[in-house]
Amino acid sequence: MRRDEGQGARRPDRRTVLADAAIGVLADAGVRGLTHRAVDAAAGLPVGTTSAYLRTRQALLTALVRRLVELDQAELQAAGERTPVRSADELSRGIGELMRRRLTGEGRRRSLARYACAVESVRDPELREILVPRENAGRAAVRAFLAAQGVPDPDGRTATLLACIDGLVFDRLVGGGEVRAEEIDGLVAAALRPAAGGA
Repeated sequence: MRRDEGQGARRPDRRTVLADAAIGVLADAGVRGLTHRAVDAAAGLPVGTTSAYLRTRQALLTALVRRLVELDQAELQAAGERTPVRSADELSRGIGELMRRRLTGEGRRRSLARYACAVESVRDPELREILVPRENAGRAAVRAFLAAQGVPDPDGRTATLLACIDGLVFDRLVGGGEVRAEEIDGLVAAALRPAAGGA
């Protein structure tokens, strides 16, 4: 083993450090509080560092959103690879675990930042394009399970289920409270419902 291989992962580059700090600022202070100086302070870097790397507010927002998507994709990829989906109960448990991560700790802060960026993207085609849902192991596992159960249009059912999960996370972020197991079970049951008029 080379000497540097035993020293763990490389430290993130400066742009990644700034993007991570910007996510925290956005979560804690909102869109109005997202400034280059605030990101400098959050990252523990000298004043002017953020503007040197990300000169405009648009560049800062774009880097932030790209980093959010990168983190979300890694989370969903890991979830899909880690958790087999062989039954409705397993799917419900996997969804519950994902929701808990997105409503607590750093996951909660990331969720707050994500929804703030979603609102900004309404008027910003570049951000909207970055935020378009992407393929990952988690999405593929849900789609494969639904297809194996013979539901009509598993692609559409998967997109609808994931949108409902997203909406439930948003509701609890804004209104507080936990997601109940029966709520998740209801979403999964709806995704598994046969076509109207079917057996």
